Amino acid sequence: MRRIYCLLSVVVTAMLLAGLFTSCDPADEAPPGGTGVTVPERADLDILYVGAHPDDEAFNLATFGQWNELQKLRIGVVTLTRGEGGGNALGPEEGPPLGLLREAEERRAVGMAGIEHIYYLDKVDFYYTVSAPLTESVWEHEPTLEKLVRIVRATRPSVIITMDPSPTPGNHGHHQYAARLAVEAYGAAANPGRFPSQIADEGLASWRAGKLFRWYYGPPGVAQEGPDCASTFVPTEPTDEVFGVWTGQGSDRWGKTWAAVARDAQREYASQGWAVWSDAPTDPGKLGCQFYTLIDSRVPYTSGSTETTAVLEGALRPAAGGLPLGTELYLTADRFHVVGGQPFNAVVHVLNGGTGAWTDAGVEISAPSGWTVEGSGALGAVEPGKEGTASFVVTPSAGAALGRYALGAALRVGETSGQTREVVEIVPAVRGALQPLAHVDQFRSWATEVGVPQLDNLIKARLSLGLGETRTVGVDLHNFSRETQSGAVSLELPQGFSATPATLSYDNLAPDETRRVTLEITSTDTTLETSNEGPGGGDYDIQVITGSQGAEGTQRGALNLVPVSAVPEALVAPAVDGQEGANEYSGLALDLGRLWEGDPPSSAADASGSARVTWSGDALYLVVHVTDDVLGTVLPRSDAKRHWRTDSVEIAIDPRGGSENTATTFKVGVFPTTEGGGAAAYRDADNHQGPVEETAPGLEVASRLTSPYAGYTIEVKIPFAVLPVAPDPERMTLNVFIYDSDTEDKTGQTRLGWSTWEGVQGDPYRWGHTALEGYQAPSGPPSDPIMPLNVARSVTSPQSLLQSSEDGIAPGAEAAAREDERLSQKGSPRLSDEGVHVTLEAAGSGEAHVFVWTDRVVAKETKNLEKGAAEITLPIDAEATETVAASGVVVVGWQTESGRTAALKGTPPRVGRSSR
Repeated sequence: MRRIYCLLSVVVTAMLLAGLFTSCDPADEAPPGGTGVTVPERADLDILYVGAHPDDEAFNLATFGQWNELQKLRIGVVTLTRGEGGGNALGPEEGPPLGLLREAEERRAVGMAGIEHIYYLDKVDFYYTVSAPLTESVWEHEPTLEKLVRIVRATRPSVIITMDPSPTPGNHGHHQYAARLAVEAYGAAANPGRFPSQIADEGLASWRAGKLFRWYYGPPGVAQEGPDCASTFVPTEPTDEVFGVWTGQGSDRWGKTWAAVARDAQREYASQGWAVWSDAPTDPGKLGCQFYTLIDSRVPYTSGSTETTAVLEGALRPAAGGLPLGTELYLTADRFHVVGGQPFNAVVHVLNGGTGAWTDAGVEISAPSGWTVEGSGALGAVEPGKEGTASFVVTPSAGAALGRYALGAALRVGETSGQTREVVEIVPAVRGALQPLAHVDQFRSWATEVGVPQLDNLIKARLSLGLGETRTVGVDLHNFSRETQSGAVSLELPQGFSATPATLSYDNLAPDETRRVTLEITSTDTTLETSNEGPGGGDYDIQVITGSQGAEGTQRGALNLVPVSAVPEALVAPAVDGQEGANEYSGLALDLGRLWEGDPPSSAADASGSARVTWSGDALYLVVHVTDDVLGTVLPRSDAKRHWRTDSVEIAIDPRGGSENTATTFKVGVFPTTEGGGAAAYRDADNHQGPVEETAPGLEVASRLTSPYAGYTIEVKIPFAVLPVAPDPERMTLNVFIYDSDTEDKTGQTRLGWSTWEGVQGDPYRWGHTALEGYQAPSGPPSDPIMPLNVARSVTSPQSLLQSSEDGIAPGAEAAAREDERLSQKGSPRLSDEGVHVTLEAAGSGEAHVFVWTDRVVAKETKNLEKGAAEITLPIDAEATETVAASGVVVVGWQTESGRTAALKGTPPRVGRSSR
């Protein structure tokens, strides 16, 4: 064990609470006077990674592997879901069986990096969304945070690494929310007032991790490849603390670079189509870094360090300056946004992590040139294990340029020293910003509330506008100064756009007040490119210019120009027969040839397409023509789901526009052909996903493939009644996507569409605008979403149960079963011609999930048990008897009526007669 901070009685209590399963075979009985409980060794980790799905850690394995091999660090992974909502390139498994399959893949993959501990929080992977608010509503915040805090307190990591919590374009809402939970757990685990029952009843103690980082694929900045990747990295935001770990480091354990080992590990995620990934470059000079951006630190560290161990400094490896591990040093400011010339308060916090008292310690703050710092910095006597603070008043220069600045803090104790820093942002007295999208506004409020406002720097304010249309736009004015302000705000727009009025005045804006003013923006040039074909990947940049006190500030934003189309009423309802009949579709063709993700087509013949849309009576009709040179995997009709795995078309409709996420939209994936012939359709990631026969009664689909094969045509009738609400004829938004696969391995390579940006399948606000000409919408409220909540649980996973029985952390990170709820095994399991016989004794009622396990599940049984003993027989195949006798083990997951859990790993079955 690396750290022994708790009293022995607390440790023993925690172990007893976690290890409530016991094998009562005579050979395993405790000596007289003992507890009769086999106490497992608790997991004690150095680093904990927090992700959402069983592969989110995949691009960190080169780093984790070399830390494990070279630094001898113990690393664990928290995975909130088992990925039940993902695709499956291996077979038909979905829901909980797919979740257990993906768990096995993850355990094999991370095992190559020396990781033995994976904790699942049993949250449902309901589908791809870019909405953290939707994720929160499904996962429930406090119960999930409580589980994660329990893992942090139980495993005591010094460094926590997570994903990107901000709603950057395409960032999965599950990733965002997992990261937000990690940020909150970093603070909550250290606060004994949060989830106090974990301390009072479960024997845990509060825990202060030293550092918190975020990782995500494609960090903001540019670096060279090769061993200098860390030192050549230039972050987009200069004040970000970004540390790199080179993946070209060789592994003695594997005889190849860690990048190559990581690629081998990534191929283990075969259900996600990763088994076909190519090898990593063999030239180490072609290998880059994995980067980690500091979110928060409680410990001293070296700013700008390019060492491979920089992430670990101060938390797991001594920081430069000689302060002992366990020393804390951090700087806080009473505000992040500050105005030039106006003072703010800053506090340096220290904790004596050594064994002797500090008698001559002092701190100081360093600030940019022209700023003033007032305060003595004397700490006085600080005893071991005690904290000290020093307060300062910092005043930025009146003429400080707008932007972010780093304040440094230094601690000196005798001949030793340490450093840390904090970032503040100089803002104008009044700043005007483009109104945020709802989920962006929610993120900003969260970031401010939990004390990480600097994370907002990745988000560019974006609003969509239809080509040739006018929309009302809000500008949010905030007074950061200490005086009431008046002034004016205007927009600097690119060519092809105009604003009315050109300038807006505001008066009497009080200190810290936020006020929204509105104006109208018009798309005046209908020849401009729409979607991501516009400048800068689809952003028409604008500047919000705000004047106050004779000064002027600007704030960036962007307009996303989306395509627009009229949807005419059909003279006669189209026949849904997989072909475009004469006069059936009179509207303009929608260009589906825009690339939004994946590999660009080699030509129009490789992948391209168009669509026409009309309406008649009570339904919408679409005909989609796809040009394609290679037909992807043809799935059986029973597996016609998760349409992104092969050739398909996706149709997305937001009936009234304005949806924050796809839970209030209609989305259907259509396969042009299936085994035996014929099209199939499946709703996915929308208001009610599932086979259309169940979720969209009355929907019709037909298709025709060309012969010889050069593409296909799909025709669909979508009754308005299957939409979440009747469409608004002036506001309905629509998108049509083409998924192109040129392989037989259930993986797609190219994604095309009409209105396209990264992650646009989850962005209803960026779908194309339509007008249903002549349609009169009935009134009525939208239907509530039906979310897929069928989830694999840790008490039903033998691999999770085996880990739990060894490290003592209850399955699913639930509270461990109490003594009066315990489950024990009487004697050893017995193997007979009838199967494996297990006798369990329950101290209270609950549900037992019993497995016979070798390297797979040989037999399983679920039983509801009342207080007392019960024998359970698990039949096994005759051919499995020899394997079970040689290497089988009984594993039991136990969930009590109160929801607490525990795991039991029994002794191997003995060959003998049944007890009956």
